[in-house]
Amino acid sequence: MELRQLQQFIAVAETLNFRRAAERLHMAQPPLSVAIRKLEEEVGTPLFERQPRGVALTAAGIAALGLAHRCLIDAGALRDAAQAAAGGERGLLRVGFVGSATYALMPRLLPAFRARYPGVELVLRESTNLELLAMVETGELDIGLVRYPTGSASALRFEVVEHDVFCAVLPADHALAKKKRLTLAMLAREPFIDYASTRVPGLHAMVMAAFQQAGLAPWVSQEATQVQTVISLVQSGLGVALVPSVSARLAARDVVFRPLDGLPASAGIALAMASREDGHNAAAQRFRELALNQPVARSRAQRK
Repeated sequence: MELRQLQQFIAVAETLNFRRAAERLHMAQPPLSVAIRKLEEEVGTPLFERQPRGVALTAAGIAALGLAHRCLIDAGALRDAAQAAAGGERGLLRVGFVGSATYALMPRLLPAFRARYPGVELVLRESTNLELLAMVETGELDIGLVRYPTGSASALRFEVVEHDVFCAVLPADHALAKKKRLTLAMLAREPFIDYASTRVPGLHAMVMAAFQQAGLAPWVSQEATQVQTVISLVQSGLGVALVPSVSARLAARDVVFRPLDGLPASAGIALAMASREDGHNAAAQRFRELALNQPVARSRAQRK
């Protein structure tokens, strides 16, 4: 059974006249009559009663008419949905993110994307850099919002969407909290909370490189995976730490954030979109375009 047959059936059912139905369909009457006969053979029962001045629907025809209309509506909806998905206006978009992306990047991108593409269903997942990169590589995620540089080799495409620098975070009652600006040498004398090298090798490597280039070695007392966890450990009085300056937007009690003097240029950090070069999700392409058409965000510390 084809959609064309349903269209022909509906035309005859609504006009109750083969001639007028044929005119509506822009076809000759004899082929229309043959088509309706074939349709009745397919469904196994007459749909019309032939009368001298036209036709009338049988009980089977009345029951079939509503379903025929629904089939055409559903077919049209299927076509529209497929075309919208092909254009990135509908479908499913799976985005993974590191915790730091929730401070400024996601509040900037997600509302704009949802307003422009309300038909796209967003599935969000928070994880670490390593896990996000693995999920993008296997196709489990379409896009990963990750820390960059990543600290590990990858064949993925990376596009920077937010620049940042490290700042110091320390307990509000710490002696150094009275100072407006700090140096790495000041922090190197304090218990230091680092990022676990096995879970977040990128942040760990950048923190260690910053100290090494300054000729220093931090006194690592604790390790953590997420920036928020690092801040919580500082809040608990377990040490000081380096965190992306955008995290200072977090309304954390009992800690203070301080800019750092003398940071090497290589200590710059960023957030980037990671995606596969061979990805075919049109919604992901729309997300990339929206993100890349916005100015790359820079931290307040970098703008000073």
